[in-house]
Amino acid sequence: MSATPRRPLDDLLLYRLSRLLSVAGSMVIRLCEGRFGITRREWRLVATLASRGELSSSALAEHAQLDRARTSKAVGSLVAKQLVSRTARAGDRRQVRLGLTDAGQALYEALFPLVTAINAELLGALDADEAQRFDAALHRLQAKAERMVEEAVLPKADRGRRGAAAVNPPSSRSP
Repeated sequence: MSATPRRPLDDLLLYRLSRLLSVAGSMVIRLCEGRFGITRREWRLVATLASRGELSSSALAEHAQLDRARTSKAVGSLVAKQLVSRTARAGDRRQVRLGLTDAGQALYEALFPLVTAINAELLGALDADEAQRFDAALHRLQAKAERMVEEAVLPKADRGRRGAAAVNPPSSRSP
């Protein structure tokens, strides 16, 4: 019986992108947490509000590509840190708009140039033509990924049995 040859993770695009994000993103995380006292997720929400203006919690979660529960938790933390304000709509207190406070805007204005510099230095590994082609390729990959998600029929995780699928993959389960 011959063993199936193993394929290294390093051949997989998503794994390589994850490693790049882990290494380069750690500098952003250290800035966020060490210098500014916010998490990476909180930074993502601050940056989204800075670029899009006031949003509902659901719209913020959608634009930041985070689930609503994590967004809600991070928003609560940002409100406690007085970086984000909640404003209830007149006549419907369930409709809340989120926006940056003056302190939140100041944090964004201080942190964004530092994050931009990290990104620019990383992209400095490419010449101008390579950077342009890479940007175009990223746009195509993003569009393809979004189409794949829309078309995919994948099982949802059984949260009550975490890890069970990994222990018993479909091909090895007994009938």
